[in-house]
Amino acid sequence: MSRQRATAFVPGHVTAFFSAHPAERPAAAGSRGAGVTLTDGVTVRVSARGDRSSPRRTIDGEPGTIGAVDDALAELGASGVDVAVETDLPIGAGFGVSGAAALGAALAANDALDRGRSENELVRIAHEAEVGRGTGLGDVVAQARGGVPIRVEPGAPGIGELDGIPATARVEYVTFGELSTEEVLGGDTAALSAAGEDGLDRLRADPRLTTMMGEARAFAREADLLVPEVAEAVDAVDAVGGEAAMAMLGRTVFALGTGLSDAGYDPEVCRIDAAGARIVER
Repeated sequence: MSRQRATAFVPGHVTAFFSAHPAERPAAAGSRGAGVTLTDGVTVRVSARGDRSSPRRTIDGEPGTIGAVDDALAELGASGVDVAVETDLPIGAGFGVSGAAALGAALAANDALDRGRSENELVRIAHEAEVGRGTGLGDVVAQARGGVPIRVEPGAPGIGELDGIPATARVEYVTFGELSTEEVLGGDTAALSAAGEDGLDRLRADPRLTTMMGEARAFAREADLLVPEVAEAVDAVDAVGGEAAMAMLGRTVFALGTGLSDAGYDPEVCRIDAAGARIVER
């Protein structure tokens, strides 16, 4: 029987480095690479409507919608539900908010309307919606898993393959503004992907957080994505003995431990999220 409402939480996801792997089928498209999921994330509340008036869609309390959310709900036959997306994370700054919102909407709508879909099906639906909108390639599968995901092969569950680094840490981050994911992914990604493939090979040979951070810094330089504000912050953290890197894709720097604080910044603070996407309330 339908429960009428449900709430899902999906961790934010910061990509350290990646290679892009487009495909004709959205389920087969994706990225390889690594990153961290965050206890700062996205909460999505879905409520079934008892009338036929237009559904309400809000982002942090203001009217608004996310294309990948609409597409995921349509796939579930749930376009008529109310959806409230809430997040403390900046949008468009490299935290996977669009993918998190799509996955949270799929999880919550499935629960609220008793659609009877499995976790892998819901992740696939959200992944396809995200890929279709051009707003991400690997966030959804990483956010579903939690922890420190390594995307070994691209694609949705049943096609892609995930591993991970068995570690946790405090994470600090500072955002300097947006960077268009669509613009980067829509351009020539050959050099970017070659750098990402090299980084993944080295990380799989030595799956540690410190290796991932080193490869993230190398990737940002080799892929020519490093922006001045982030470069300055990464250097400042390095100067005090910490580890920081640029979030892909955003004008954001993230650091493990107290690196940004030690360098004199006033960062947001969270931790690596161990649990992954989940239903939190009905």
